[in-house]
Amino acid sequence: MAKMKAAMAAVLVMEKEGVTQAFGVPGAAINPFYAQLKERGTIAHVLARHVEAASHMAEGYTRAVAGNIGVCLGTSGPAGTDMLTGLYSASADSIPILCVTGQAPRAKLHKEDFQAVDIASIARPVTKLATTVLEPAQVPRVFQQAFHLMRSGRPGPVLIDLPFDVQMAEIEFDIDTYEPLPVYKPAASRKQVEKALTMLVASGKPLIVAGGGVINADASALLVEFAETLGVPVIPTLMGWGAIADDHPLQAGMVGLQTSQRYGNANLLASDFVLGIGNRWANRHTGSTEVYCKGRTFVHVDIEPTQIGRIFTPDLGIVSDAGAALRLFVEVAKEWKKAGKLRDFSAWAAECQGRKRDIQYLRKTNYDNVPMKPQRVYQCMNNAFDKDTCYVSVIGLSQIAGGQFLHVYQPRHWINAGQAGPLGWTLPAALGVRVADPKRKIVALSGDYDFQFLIEELAVGAQFKLPYIHIVVNNSYLGLIRQSQRGFSMDYCVQLAYDNVNSPEVNGYGMDIVKVTEGMGCKAIRVHTPDQVAPAIQKAEALMAEFQVPVVIEMILERVTNISMGTEIDNVTEFEEMAAGRQDVPTATAVSLLD
Repeated sequence: MAKMKAAMAAVLVMEKEGVTQAFGVPGAAINPFYAQLKERGTIAHVLARHVEAASHMAEGYTRAVAGNIGVCLGTSGPAGTDMLTGLYSASADSIPILCVTGQAPRAKLHKEDFQAVDIASIARPVTKLATTVLEPAQVPRVFQQAFHLMRSGRPGPVLIDLPFDVQMAEIEFDIDTYEPLPVYKPAASRKQVEKALTMLVASGKPLIVAGGGVINADASALLVEFAETLGVPVIPTLMGWGAIADDHPLQAGMVGLQTSQRYGNANLLASDFVLGIGNRWANRHTGSTEVYCKGRTFVHVDIEPTQIGRIFTPDLGIVSDAGAALRLFVEVAKEWKKAGKLRDFSAWAAECQGRKRDIQYLRKTNYDNVPMKPQRVYQCMNNAFDKDTCYVSVIGLSQIAGGQFLHVYQPRHWINAGQAGPLGWTLPAALGVRVADPKRKIVALSGDYDFQFLIEELAVGAQFKLPYIHIVVNNSYLGLIRQSQRGFSMDYCVQLAYDNVNSPEVNGYGMDIVKVTEGMGCKAIRVHTPDQVAPAIQKAEALMAEFQVPVVIEMILERVTNISMGTEIDNVTEFEEMAAGRQDVPTATAVSLLD
């Protein structure tokens, strides 16, 4: 046993649990914790400009690499409340992050002390655990419990609140005998897997729907192996995008009201059996369950028991970690294939691929308009960026169009806050991804409003030398809200344009994104025409290599473009022209149309 401050015990536990990186903003109430971080010198720290941004950096860090747990630190009061959006976003997408806040001394908690707030009660609905530690000797075990909870079952975030005097108190603690608690993950039984495969084999047109749980379980290779063994097409959800490569012959497109392809929706509607693995049946994926479920049998595999039957009642529910389930699915499927018990689904798979190549299911991208249409920008991005590109995006027409037109080929190469969708998330999340993987090719994608929400974090990228490309598609509008307001026959309080007296060259678009970016110490390029996109990307890559800072490419778009979406997966409105019947669009393959 050794005598040490409770804050030091917490730092030592974090080390033992594999933490090497933190993001945060120091303050008076958390300074004892920072003092121990400094003394140890083993956990690196990135200073955010806003505590909400620090929580999103922690999210990006976790989402980027399997096994990571991002850590966010802040002082008492508003630091904790600023973290709530990050905690909500992490909780909604099953992402483990640890938020540690300082707190007023225990004797002052009930006296309305400066910046004293019951953050544990506030954060409890969006965490797996939120607690204020009142006994110094409990600090190391609360941190041990936190890592156990974050990793066990459905992953998720934890908030630990540490009063100032608790951090400073001396305790006895033996770190040399410390061991992380075993992680609990439910696993499917052989009987359950055999029942699910019996149902699948009895169907004629089965699909696998792969959700974010497949990514979280680091089970993408198992998913592909399972699909290939069966010969069954796969529909990735938005959170599962990249679990199977877009160009894999069994990738059948995405389904949904917004971030989907027409052929993905058509393939789902033509199916008669769906095996969902690690997915939530989110409403933007399903639309109404009446349309989504009609004529189909469902098996649902999810790590969280309360997810089974939450949206609709499946014909078979299996509570299991996606990786554990897929390992057994692969094992049994191979046994059945060897025994001749599987069906030949090649005709059905070819039918799905046929829709993927059919021009009537493809959206037009080859516009030459100036100001540019967003569809053409995504076409240019597909041409410019290779299969190793990792996209980071969050919400809005920019993200929806990204889901429709971009291509993702690897797991953890589409990093997105899927359920919460907080504006401002993209920029700090991209910085977190960069910290997690210094060599990855990162391209963030924002509308102009998302970009402005936490724009000050560009300074973090400049200060800590965190280079990546940030593409801002600028229509000077709250584009998704404007499109939604069509249902109310209005265009109200969603325009961002104004006459900028300091930058007349951007009048009609308001804020001078190039000047603001450069003022933060980063680099920026403005693009007006399609032929400028590729050279701008090449220049951005060169600037990143030379200066090691974020490079922003501002794409000036036409002010109003309605992106395809609808109320049901069989009723998606195509506001723009389709590729079919156009003489100026290549017609050979889906790749030529979408790239």
